[in-house]
Amino acid sequence: MARFLIDANLPNRLSLWNDSDFELVANHNDAWPDSMVWDYACRHNLTIVTKDADFSERMMLSDPPPKVILLKIGNLRLAQLREFLLSVWPQLAELSSQYKLLIVKLDAIEGIV
Repeated sequence: MARFLIDANLPNRLSLWNDSDFELVANHNDAWPDSMVWDYACRHNLTIVTKDADFSERMMLSDPPPKVILLKIGNLRLAQLREFLLSVWPQLAELSSQYKLLIVKLDAIEGIV
C-alpha cells in the first residue's frame, strides 16, 4: 500500500492525514528545503503530496523519482480543501500506484506514467 509525505505547504491538521499512511514534513522539520523532502521521500518510498510545482519538474529529471501528487487547486479555505480532498482521495490513492505524477485540478486529474 502506498504511503504519502505531506509537504509543508499543505495544512497539517486535516483529519485525512491522521493515519499511518501519511507522514507530515512538519513533524520532521517544516523548514526542510525541497531537496531534503525529495531525499526523504526517496529513502522511505513515499509519494510526495504538494502544491509546489518544483517537485513535478524535478521528478521528470530523476530516475527513479519518488512519485508526486501535485495539487493545482488554487487557494481554498481550509474547509473547502478538506471537502475536496476527502472527495477525491480514494481515487488519488488508487491512481498513485499507476502513475509517477498526478496533477490534480478542481475539475480533472491528469496522470503521467
